[in-house]
Amino acid sequence: MQEEKMLLGVNIDHVATIRQARYRDAGRVCGGVVEPDPLAWALAAERAGADGITVHLREDRRHMQEEDIRRLRASIATRLNLEMACSEAVLAVALDVVPDFACIVPENRAEVTTEGGLDVAGQTARVASFVERLGNAGVIVSLFIDPDEAQVRAAAAVNAPFIELHTGAFSNAWHKPVAREAELARLSAAVKLARNLGLTVNAGHGINYVNIADITALDGLHELNIGHSIVSRALFTGVDEAVRRMKALMNGAA
Repeated sequence: MQEEKMLLGVNIDHVATIRQARYRDAGRVCGGVVEPDPLAWALAAERAGADGITVHLREDRRHMQEEDIRRLRASIATRLNLEMACSEAVLAVALDVVPDFACIVPENRAEVTTEGGLDVAGQTARVASFVERLGNAGVIVSLFIDPDEAQVRAAAAVNAPFIELHTGAFSNAWHKPVAREAELARLSAAVKLARNLGLTVNAGHGINYVNIADITALDGLHELNIGHSIVSRALFTGVDEAVRRMKALMNGAA
């Protein structure tokens, strides 16, 4: 179990997904009939105990819009974590907004959500450039990677201070015990290696109220970024209960 309490970053992308399903052509991100407002949802999550707010400004702008990012930067009380591809256009926004954290992720226009980790080992020069430029602007950089030794070592080599381990393969294997244990072993080994290399380790993707127990059993995680499961539960219980319950489960509640 964790010696220190893990932090919870709440990803609010899918609040914007609901808004865009109806109001993508409204010309505005809030006010009037346009709802729900991701900022209002983020503030409610903070009041419930979220340690940070995570958002992904995708190149195709399918959910979060630039105005959302700027409103969040100006209004939230915790930390803004901006997920972003290795894209010069999105980098320009990040350098202008200056979030507290930036998590560099892979991006595929055909995917529903981010699937798989960033291939840092296959593009070290490009990733290193983004890490350097964001770092020079005062942004703390994390790399979203699969729990593979080569990717962990590459993340350290490009001087990223943080990594976020992709837990999607583990989550997808939940109902296959042998595969699930294998994925947990991969995650555990990656956390240990990363910490030995001086990296701070976060994790995210597919974590929910059931499989969270296995994730919290991994020693050495700093923060979890969770979105879909919390937003889904909030539809039934409200934001406050959804965030509070996840945070309690993260830190040992039955």
